[in-house]
Amino acid sequence: MTTFDVEALRRRFPALAIEDGGRPVALFDGPGGTQVPESVIAAIGDYYRTSNANHDGPFLTSRRSDAAVEEAHQAMADMLGAASSDEIKFGANMTSLTFHVSRSIGATMAPGDEIVVTILDHEGNVGPWKAIAADRGLVVRTVDIRESDVTLDLASLDAVLGPRTKLVAVGWASNAVGTINPVAEIVRRAHAVGAWTYVDAVHAAPHLPIDVRAIGTDFLACSTYKFFGPHAGVLYGRAEILDTLPAYKLVPATDRFETGTGNFEGLAGVTAAVEYLAEVGDAFGGARKGATRRERVLAGMGAIRAYELDLYRRLADGLDTIPGMAIYGITDRARFDQRTPTAALRVEGVAPRDVAKALGAEGIAVWDGDFYATGLIERLGLADSGGVVRIGLTHYNTAAEVDRLIEALVRIATSTPAATAVAG
Repeated sequence: MTTFDVEALRRRFPALAIEDGGRPVALFDGPGGTQVPESVIAAIGDYYRTSNANHDGPFLTSRRSDAAVEEAHQAMADMLGAASSDEIKFGANMTSLTFHVSRSIGATMAPGDEIVVTILDHEGNVGPWKAIAADRGLVVRTVDIRESDVTLDLASLDAVLGPRTKLVAVGWASNAVGTINPVAEIVRRAHAVGAWTYVDAVHAAPHLPIDVRAIGTDFLACSTYKFFGPHAGVLYGRAEILDTLPAYKLVPATDRFETGTGNFEGLAGVTAAVEYLAEVGDAFGGARKGATRRERVLAGMGAIRAYELDLYRRLADGLDTIPGMAIYGITDRARFDQRTPTAALRVEGVAPRDVAKALGAEGIAVWDGDFYATGLIERLGLADSGGVVRIGLTHYNTAAEVDRLIEALVRIATSTPAATAVAG
């Protein structure tokens, strides 16, 4: 297996050449949306140049467009491990898709039936279920966390599961603190009481290999702009369930869960994003010659995962040296395999927004706030004081960038007045 060559991969991402004040930008904002390789940009441009047409026309450009759309469905089926491309549905983003399909899922429930959500989740996998519950007289029950390491309390899950539980909505990984949930075990417990499961894999998809059949989930959703592609949402649903759900759509629409004209140019970019991951598998994941696209993607995600964990260890070591630094989530190095390379932190005496502004002034991009993990930040008691600073590593970040970030955080932590002046 070839050593992971981050510099070679970085050359494929045009945005990584951006400079701010004469310095290259260091982009640790990946959990809010990653940069895209040139091949994704080219695929979208090529669609416009050669295939721009609406669906199902008896002419060349429409046939090309339909082929591009079909290929995007197959590419995502390969990435997620779906049994068929028919189990893949596209929409604007994960949240919009979840609101859409929640109407169909909710229609199968009776007043008093129960939906389970978690404190750890993004609002995209909480709000839609609360909304449909309010519309249909359903009961929403919530799984708590273990505050010490910000992981889901599975005893709390068992306490809310029961004979009227119809759906368990859970995230594969926390977009705020990086916790990876034991989704296969959660699915098993939900199925044991006869409930369906709806997994939010938005934050997992850039960092972990995904196999929907291995974990046994009934539904899974993600957004391609979080894993090096364009703005699009993806829904996986088991065919035997999708086929039984009522669909809210226009009569002529060919797909029961894709309403209106699709973002066809974006779907061309989706295929290119999946191909990029497969190419990482070819170059650095040891994918065998003649491997399937799924095998190549899995190899690529394995290489990405190994590199990112090494980089996160470097970040964690640096954060530990900074006075007044509070880190939320799993901090035990022996358990780093249970987290993504995403750090949530606070600097004593400096508001999260001021930290983000000070870093931004040095050309370093991080996020601050709650990132729509609203329930979690409230549960941690941080909502009224600005939430947390989020550092999101991706496989195109470098050790030198991490060191630069640590040096900047040291300056902020040891010189609060200076940080405040920058923020002002």
